Amino acid sequence: MAVRRGGNRRTGERPAGGARRINGRLLARLIGEAPVERPYYLAIARAVGDLVLDGRVPSNTRLPAERDLAAALGVSRNTVTAAYAWLRDNRLLDSRQGAGSWTVLPDRATSEPSPFAPGAERIDLGVAAPPAVEGLREAALRAAEQLSAHVGGLGYHPYGLPELRHAIARRYVERGLPTTPEQIFVTNGAQQGVSLALDLLVQPGDEVLVESPTYPHALDAARRTGARVRTVGVTPQGWDMEYLTDAFRQWKPGLAYVVPDFHNPTGALMDDDERRVLVREARRAGTYLIVDETAAELAIDSGDLPAPVAAHDTDGRVLTVGSVAKLLWGGLRVGWVRATPPMVARLMAVRQRFDLAGSVLDQLTTTHLLADVMRIRAERSRQLRRNRDALLAALRERLPDWRPSVPGGGLVLWAALPHPVASALSAAAVRHGVHPAAGPVFGVDGTLERHLRLAYTRPPDVLADAVDRLAAAYAETTAHPAPQRGQLYV
Repeated sequence: MAVRRGGNRRTGERPAGGARRINGRLLARLIGEAPVERPYYLAIARAVGDLVLDGRVPSNTRLPAERDLAAALGVSRNTVTAAYAWLRDNRLLDSRQGAGSWTVLPDRATSEPSPFAPGAERIDLGVAAPPAVEGLREAALRAAEQLSAHVGGLGYHPYGLPELRHAIARRYVERGLPTTPEQIFVTNGAQQGVSLALDLLVQPGDEVLVESPTYPHALDAARRTGARVRTVGVTPQGWDMEYLTDAFRQWKPGLAYVVPDFHNPTGALMDDDERRVLVREARRAGTYLIVDETAAELAIDSGDLPAPVAAHDTDGRVLTVGSVAKLLWGGLRVGWVRATPPMVARLMAVRQRFDLAGSVLDQLTTTHLLADVMRIRAERSRQLRRNRDALLAALRERLPDWRPSVPGGGLVLWAALPHPVASALSAAAVRHGVHPAAGPVFGVDGTLERHLRLAYTRPPDVLADAVDRLAAAYAETTAHPAPQRGQLYV
């Protein structure tokens, strides 16, 4: 990855010319969200430190001059000077005469394990994979009966089984987005769709914008292209659209990957106006958008859902990625990309480098299930509401100083911890028979140590047991903390 980190301190190098800048007014607004404390320089320093450690202000971001931030905050320049000095002392800021000051992060001693490695000997809260929906077995049997109509052919459908492409297109029409089957490209899961789009649209050295936190496998796919990965923060409260707009205008990324529907992992939901701004700024910057809609059908709370992001697209720059893994079952390796027909043809050509087509039987099964999608959505919503509420209740009782999100949909909640101990807690939790996903798995440069992602796909009694184990692991972790550079215990 092209972003430089704490190595600048050792080598004496200045940040790369493509470093992002943040002006005093915008940084002051972000700082203003933090509680006020005295001395005020420490409040400023801690607020900026939290923004960096949570990935909302990326590393290698050039901070405003001291006098500019002081004017924006309405404080003396000496106060900001002291705040910057505290950040340098805590290895979160580097400065050079004539070059200004920019954010840095300490090198991490260890890499985080993937949260997507289920273990038989523990309760796994790291894998957001629900059980199969009712009716899947019957749909598979019907698909097997229909297979005789297909076995006379080659069995390869590079664009996807025609009847499935029709079913997916029809579902988009039902959601308010006119779509033809020719706009649907069926893949072996959503991850293949994301990877193919990145391979097609990104060259080494290109700027790619992602959220922080974000889905780890998409982040890894972007890194594999050799792209310069840039980040913009998102919280359970949503996106800072001014900051997102500023990112498009500064970097003009060739591509951006976003998760606007029950964001993984924060659970945030982008509203219609925000979606309109997202597409507008992408158009102005000349940016393609990969929009991950894998959780779009997983609403839990009642209320109208916004139209798909592609509803605001006028020039074919939005590639919408979907999947049945979360709604139906992960064992059905069926996903898709909705795009313009020419883009679908280009994606198919890229796919031929890796595989030729998907399983006919899985696609037939999926087609039958999509015919009953409204019942399935209602069933999944009831299950997830029950599980989410049970997990939240257990956390309130056993870990009352944690601040979990209350997502309106999706499969996970994002828990903020009082201390940046997520990695250590995750390691301790495994010894207690439960596996959470530590925040740094979802970020870059060692950020997000104050967060855990917890999946609520298990039944309430299992979730209650998991929280009991998690509470024991947390007590062990905080009783014997192992501070690391850059952690804000002060």
